[in-house]
Amino acid sequence: MEQKFQKRTYQEKTEKEFTEKVVQVNRVSKKTKGGNRISFSVIMVVGDGKGRVGVGLGKAADVAGAIRKGSTYAKKHLIKIPMVAKTIPHEIKIKRGAAKIILRPAAPGTGVIAGGAVRAVVEAAGIKDILSKVLGTSNQASNVYATFKAFQTIIFQEEIYRARSKKNIEPPKKIDSEKEEKTKFIKKES
Repeated sequence: MEQKFQKRTYQEKTEKEFTEKVVQVNRVSKKTKGGNRISFSVIMVVGDGKGRVGVGLGKAADVAGAIRKGSTYAKKHLIKIPMVAKTIPHEIKIKRGAAKIILRPAAPGTGVIAGGAVRAVVEAAGIKDILSKVLGTSNQASNVYATFKAFQTIIFQEEIYRARSKKNIEPPKKIDSEKEEKTKFIKKES
């Protein structure tokens, strides 16, 4: 008895760990000899709010079954998104099918500026500041998959250095904004 109870609490913890969002529900009708056979396909976005996100498509005779299938598929295929101060490290332009998506890092406090399909993926991942633009199609499924593909292409600066086989290279240091303004002012005077 106690083992069953412990397993249930473990399952509840894993369920609470992820936020699930239904992006699109399609009713699909198939003509058969006996009449119409109706089923549903659901696109789900699952994320933990800490940089992991997954997308899943579930198909079943009822909506609840399709949601369950979509969320389990998404949980099995999670990707880790590298984030820098609750935003992405660099700009991404991607084209997948008819969908064209531009994702840009934003300053802290900007918030999520994104359309419905992109917003679902971004919020599930836990990104707080981002600018995005959806070009091309208005199909939510295409836009979700394009956003997911865009996040898969993000590369850390350390990985680039490692690929170039440079050792012990520190990332460029940020210039103090006050010093930068003073140097601009001095250059203008002379």
